[in-house]
Amino acid sequence: MLLPNQLTVARIILTPFFFYFFLSPVDELKQLSLLLFVIAAITDWYDGWLARKFNYITAWGKFMDPLADKILTSAAFFGFVIIGTLHLWMVLLIVLRDITVTGLRGYADYKKVNFVTSKSAKWKTFLQMFFLYYLLLLYAADTVDWIRIEYSNLIATLSNAALIYYSMLFITLFTLFTGITYIFTNRIVIKKLFKGRIE
Repeated sequence: MLLPNQLTVARIILTPFFFYFFLSPVDELKQLSLLLFVIAAITDWYDGWLARKFNYITAWGKFMDPLADKILTSAAFFGFVIIGTLHLWMVLLIVLRDITVTGLRGYADYKKVNFVTSKSAKWKTFLQMFFLYYLLLLYAADTVDWIRIEYSNLIATLSNAALIYYSMLFITLFTLFTGITYIFTNRIVIKKLFKGRIE
């Protein structure tokens, strides 16, 4: 297995450990969950760089790499739902969109058909990851005694429920917009795929 694909597998393997540490009652493990998330995100960047630089591009990697990203981000989103930071309905909409698009891309790759992608999808990924880093940093910071005491007002301000709610609402709506745009842009190819007209 090529190194980029190994890194993709590693990212999937790291996800349940991240999720377990994130929900742990032990502060040090909560802090470790942030580190694992960062490491997993670095493997995403690095395996993409390797694949492009050395042309280590495979059908397996094209499908599994974005799927591994969705697994990691979904675990983080659901983790914040469990601790009461995010609303379940927003996370479910995001995950449903990602499952739908990833499934369509996977089926298209199987049929050797290329879908048109857009810059808005890349912005969607950036916004999701930035927001998750933001929440994770706040979550980890609140478990460190001296940070919690020294910067209590700042943490309280950045953790404002309305700020988080409307930020997540924007990300949810933008994510749905990119999914609708993706399907609309590729609607002709999708129709052909499901009518069996592309061999």
